Amino acid sequence: MSSNVALTGLARDLARRGDEGRPIRVGLIGSGEMGTDIVTRAAHMQGLEVAAIVDLRSDAAHRAVEIAFRAPGHSENAASKDALNRVIESGRVAIAEDAAHMLESGLIDVVIDATGVPAVGAELGLAAMERGKHLVMMNVEADVTIGAYLKSEADRLGVVYSLGAGDEPSSCMELIAFVSAMGHPIVSAGKGKNNPLNIDATPDAYAEEALRRNMNARMLVEFVDGSKTMVEMAAIANATGLVPDRPGMHGPAAGPKDLARVLIPEAHGGVLSGVGRVDFSVGQGLAPGVFVVAEMGHPRISERMEDLKMGTGPYFTFIRPYHLTSLEVPLTCARAALYGTADMVPLDRPVAEVCALAKRDLAPGDRLDQIGEYRYRAWIMRADEARAATAHPCGLLAGGTVTAPVAKGALLTRDNVALPAGSRIVALRARQDAMLGGNAAPERVHA
Repeated sequence: MSSNVALTGLARDLARRGDEGRPIRVGLIGSGEMGTDIVTRAAHMQGLEVAAIVDLRSDAAHRAVEIAFRAPGHSENAASKDALNRVIESGRVAIAEDAAHMLESGLIDVVIDATGVPAVGAELGLAAMERGKHLVMMNVEADVTIGAYLKSEADRLGVVYSLGAGDEPSSCMELIAFVSAMGHPIVSAGKGKNNPLNIDATPDAYAEEALRRNMNARMLVEFVDGSKTMVEMAAIANATGLVPDRPGMHGPAAGPKDLARVLIPEAHGGVLSGVGRVDFSVGQGLAPGVFVVAEMGHPRISERMEDLKMGTGPYFTFIRPYHLTSLEVPLTCARAALYGTADMVPLDRPVAEVCALAKRDLAPGDRLDQIGEYRYRAWIMRADEARAATAHPCGLLAGGTVTAPVAKGALLTRDNVALPAGSRIVALRARQDAMLGGNAAPERVHA
């Protein structure tokens, strides 16, 4: 789609790639709600295209392309790498059920994981980087589980690993970078929770709403029961060094005008035990935005901020009132391919862990399902506290087995859950723990 303004920066550089007939070619894994948004967004951009989609449901992938172009005939099945390359070179979107066909293609520059399943994201994301593709991760669950390892592998392989723009973590990172560049300490950072919190939510109870909103019921429940918020705040923590003030965070009902009075240290009337915290709010008027509360106590700066209607010092709130989720992700792909830069990456050593609490009483022999289903919900802790409690990372639990009674609300640990034998993501997490110095105790694995 042509522009009606003089282009600068990224838009200019993308247009140049388009004019030269060298578009950035993106391979997309997953064509659900998020994937369809990505295909549609890319269809409106210059110099970047979704060239291939991997999905076991090829009909869903074709439907995503048809929605994007508002006409049939823009996609074609590809049952081999050579077939996939031929379809791409013809100008259509190649649809493959086998990820290997896309990952082996020399025509793909960047791979997006839009699956939302940690084990799948870990496996395919690592395979993509090993084949020289930049990896843009929408799978925040995988990032908080093995992000440090994936980042180290990207560095070793000479490719970019990045979380995608548009989600709350990366949107919040923009604010953190902005405030930090001005020289001010971050007191707290986080998001407004979009869906009313119901820690007991299950897919059955939300099936009708999920259908109405064109969402996967499991994914909707992950938002409603607070799991997604725990995951997203851990991603911010592990990219910045900010930490949760307490397990599960505070989650006050603070609106935009209240944040600078609430998510500040207790010594100044807030709820925090210190500064440098991640948290969330269920207050009205903040979601779907993200925020940063900064300390700006210098009299001149505080006076000027008050004159600019930013509140009353010494604490001031900065808000990005929107995040465009999947619609922004192609911008991350562009920056990775053009400049070799990432929008958001984890630190070398995580400071937060996403653990899990039982949603109901669990008995020995119970098999654990996925995040957003029936048996557990995510729960953020500081990494050192999680290690001390021998808490399992939430992203490793699917397919695990309960080995001792667990009361509703109790933490899932090595003492009451065995992880699934043969799990690739469990093995990758073991590599990360070894890379970080072997601080974690050996995982208990169920045969």
